[in-house]
Amino acid sequence: MKFEDMNFGQNLLKAVKRSGFTEPTPIQEKSIPLIREGKDVVAQSLTGSGKTAAFALPLLEKIQPGKGVQALILAPTRELASQIRDTVISFSMFMKMSTTAVYGGVGMQPQVDALRRADIVVATPGRMLDHIGRGTANLNNISFLVLDEADKMFEMGFIEDVRDIISHLPKKRQTLLFSATITPEVHRLVGTYLMNPAVVKEQIHVDKNLLKQVYYDIDQHEKFSLLVHLLKNKTPGLAIVFCGTRREVDVITRNLKMQGVHAMAVHGGLSQNRRSQAVDSLKNEDINVLVATDVAARGLDINNISHIYNYDSPKSSSEYTHRIGRTARAGKYGEAVTILSQRDYENFRYVQSDNELHIQKEALPKFEQVQFMRYMGGNRGGFSRQGNRQGNFGHSGGGRGPRFGGHNSGRSGRDNRGHSSNFSGQNNFRNNSYNTDTPRHSRPRFVTHNHHSGNSGGHSNAAHS
Repeated sequence: MKFEDMNFGQNLLKAVKRSGFTEPTPIQEKSIPLIREGKDVVAQSLTGSGKTAAFALPLLEKIQPGKGVQALILAPTRELASQIRDTVISFSMFMKMSTTAVYGGVGMQPQVDALRRADIVVATPGRMLDHIGRGTANLNNISFLVLDEADKMFEMGFIEDVRDIISHLPKKRQTLLFSATITPEVHRLVGTYLMNPAVVKEQIHVDKNLLKQVYYDIDQHEKFSLLVHLLKNKTPGLAIVFCGTRREVDVITRNLKMQGVHAMAVHGGLSQNRRSQAVDSLKNEDINVLVATDVAARGLDINNISHIYNYDSPKSSSEYTHRIGRTARAGKYGEAVTILSQRDYENFRYVQSDNELHIQKEALPKFEQVQFMRYMGGNRGGFSRQGNRQGNFGHSGGGRGPRFGGHNSGRSGRDNRGHSSNFSGQNNFRNNSYNTDTPRHSRPRFVTHNHHSGNSGGHSNAAHS
């Protein structure tokens, strides 16, 4: 089937062709007719399978420009919200349609102005709730609600925020939920808010014929040297390197640059401008490597990614599947490489427990030992071959430990739910540019304290109201 066979209007079809699409993907072919019929839909498919077009195209057919916000699309991260907005705009380029993205980390007033004109709003839950609370978002005309990457949204703690947003929407609406996995939280929400939904399930694992999945088992103090070797000698295209924490993303990015690798970082602690710059740089191939946390890279759609490197093991098979779903797209070949050391063993066991995954152990190649600086300045850094000169935040050094399946060395930290830690008290609040891409219950509340009260912290840890 081709898009011409799906009876889209002339302007929409022209935009689809201009965007380079000729044939619908399986998830699009199955979902679009159901959405056109007005059914609630639950669609399960891998990242990169064309889910955005699957809901955007039929929505654009139904929305009437100039009659207020009629569609609300919720996404877990700023990057994904921005990406969805850009896709919707590209599909509506020959239509008089206004689409805006609403997320934290940027000023409120431009969003307030855009919301007055918008027909479609793409938002992160936290910032959407802020607009609802301030009365700057009129949702009375909402006919369509889309929850994209729902499993990640709930994993990040947004479930109550999503429920709160839904409570402000008209009950008569069409609800569409797209997710790579159907977790218990997703299942409960479907049962509560969707009416007799049609279920569409497409491929949920990457085609093993197109994706080579391997792991290396190596001493911690040799880990970075192997990564550099693989990036320089075994990576013909673009690559994403996944780390478990923001700190590790920054350290690995800095050290890759010292080794002449064109790399940039993406994580929730960076400003939105820096995050966008890094993603755009990889898309434009101004850099070769993006170093990222899971949260920040969620849902990114970037062409020509040949390799995914798990510098820190993901904590579950679901997380692993989301990571590797960024390569081997559109029929192209890709590789997913996990670099294991002792501290990764427990997490990797969770990944390997999924019988649908086929990850083969690879023999270690010969590679040059390179310098790795955990700290900048002083005597706290060192060479990776020096083992314990690298400091004590992960690269532990010392002798060779037991191989995979051996001693449990603990599980690395999460990305702190993807929110920025750069609050600066009431000034940030007054500037309206603070980060609200976090679950409401986990945000600081900015309040005024009397100095004699004994509270010198400037704000409480209660949920932002």
